[in-house]
Amino acid sequence: MSHTHSTDATRMLDTRGYSGPTIHNTNPLHLLEKPVRDRITESYYWKEQCFALNAATLCDKAAALTYIGGTYGQQKPTPFLCLVFKMLQLLPEKEIVLLMLRQKEFKYLTALAAFYVRLTFEAKEVFEVLEPLLGDWRKLRRRTRDGGWRLGWMDGWVDDLLTKDRVCATQLRKLPNRMVLEDLGVLEVRVSPLGEEIEEIDQEDGQEPNGDDEVQEIDGNGHKIDEEGSNVSD
Repeated sequence: MSHTHSTDATRMLDTRGYSGPTIHNTNPLHLLEKPVRDRITESYYWKEQCFALNAATLCDKAAALTYIGGTYGQQKPTPFLCLVFKMLQLLPEKEIVLLMLRQKEFKYLTALAAFYVRLTFEAKEVFEVLEPLLGDWRKLRRRTRDGGWRLGWMDGWVDDLLTKDRVCATQLRKLPNRMVLEDLGVLEVRVSPLGEEIEEIDQEDGQEPNGDDEVQEIDGNGHKIDEEGSNVSD
């Protein structure tokens, strides 16, 4: 069974006379680099866990993930990256991808869908679909290239996808600068969810203290200091 599965992937990777669907004018599987593709199709997880997956069963696998990451150690692919590759093979409908992204129960399913969006959607949609996740502070574990671990958050993961050209052993298609898209009228000006709070802080900083208000100095231990510089006992 796993041999058939590997053969199907190899057939889709064959550049001779490829006539299947394309993304960004290329074979979807070629959005991952050849050394990474080769390691994925040779990996145990791909052969044993990704066989015969469809969009629904892939969601089950993604929901069971416990970390994100690209390759580690001796360039071993993570299950996360294997599932990205499987999504590129399946090419699920956009509506399914958005459901994966926006469900709230399984954070690694969201992270997987976000990566797929960055790989496959056009720039305008990438910004519109991913930017709402900049307010998502769910914790994510990440496997580092040396085989270690790093703790991060969903908003940081999405920020990487929006600002970096290489993430998880994958060279990403360069995104246009957001401000350029705004100037062209392609995107609306983004309003930060913290905008109102920042504005209130700026207003408070701009207010001069009332002469009737007493300004009390506090030392490093939280104790009040009198005019002579001595601590004031409660």
